[in-house]
Amino acid sequence: MKATIEHLKRPEMKDILSVQSAVLKSIHDFMWGSGTVQVMPVMLSPFTDPLAHPVHDSSLEYEGQRLELTKSMILHKQLSLMRDDLKGIYIVSPNIRLELGETGSSGRHLIEFSQVDIELKDASHKDFMGFMERLYSHMEGFVLSSCADSLERLGRELKPAKPPFRLYHRPELEERLGKDWEHEASLRESQPFWVMDHYREFYDREDPKTGGHVNYDLVYPGGFGEALSGAERETDYGVITRKMKERKTDPSPYRAYLEIARKGMLRPTAGGGFGLERIVRYLTGRRSIRDVCMFPRVPGEKVLV
Repeated sequence: MKATIEHLKRPEMKDILSVQSAVLKSIHDFMWGSGTVQVMPVMLSPFTDPLAHPVHDSSLEYEGQRLELTKSMILHKQLSLMRDDLKGIYIVSPNIRLELGETGSSGRHLIEFSQVDIELKDASHKDFMGFMERLYSHMEGFVLSSCADSLERLGRELKPAKPPFRLYHRPELEERLGKDWEHEASLRESQPFWVMDHYREFYDREDPKTGGHVNYDLVYPGGFGEALSGAERETDYGVITRKMKERKTDPSPYRAYLEIARKGMLRPTAGGGFGLERIVRYLTGRRSIRDVCMFPRVPGEKVLV
């Protein structure tokens, strides 16, 4: 308990929270200016993101129905954009991912975090990546101008990133840098960069011509690692169900989603999500994500308050 009290009373926390508040304000201002509307988060649903890595089960039973705590808003973003009058949406969404305890030493994993999820209708991956670069530049610029004193006290010196960001493909990075390609590339770069073509969940669109994947990660420089994951989305019922089978994803919780896909009602979209705590960690230069959270939920650690 003593360590918890000391953590809450750390003198640098006020400056970190000021940066976090500036990030949120800049997001809301940018989205309003771009005509991208905010949707409130879904916390319980029969289905959620199946993820591409193992986590502990976080489902619960309510009135005879098995419900999942939200791991990400990806599928609900797609469903929201069935509306003809929406061109883009965003959500500041609490996410619960009960990561395995071994990830607790990474410095960037939490079991409870906030994700800024964005989805744009009739957008290509290039459209979304350009949108995200403009948003990132706006966020970073606002933080640098409005939180200069806080950053100075935190000892953080940032040079503004200059879009367009460099683009890599995962297979080439894996071949050149090995299995720790993300960390190695992050250490070598001086500003955020994109990495495309990852084998992931059923909802990321396949390129039928190449067999690759039309998806992307945005990665922070300086060893801070992944910032955002996103993709163009699958809309074809047959493709979605085939990919579920290939990935051994149980289709039964997704019945409602699959029925909408079967009726041809899913619209072409592209989007992505980035962790609020991760961007605050990067902008403030903290080595552990624990340091930017008032109440950190680090994998494998006992929750006291």
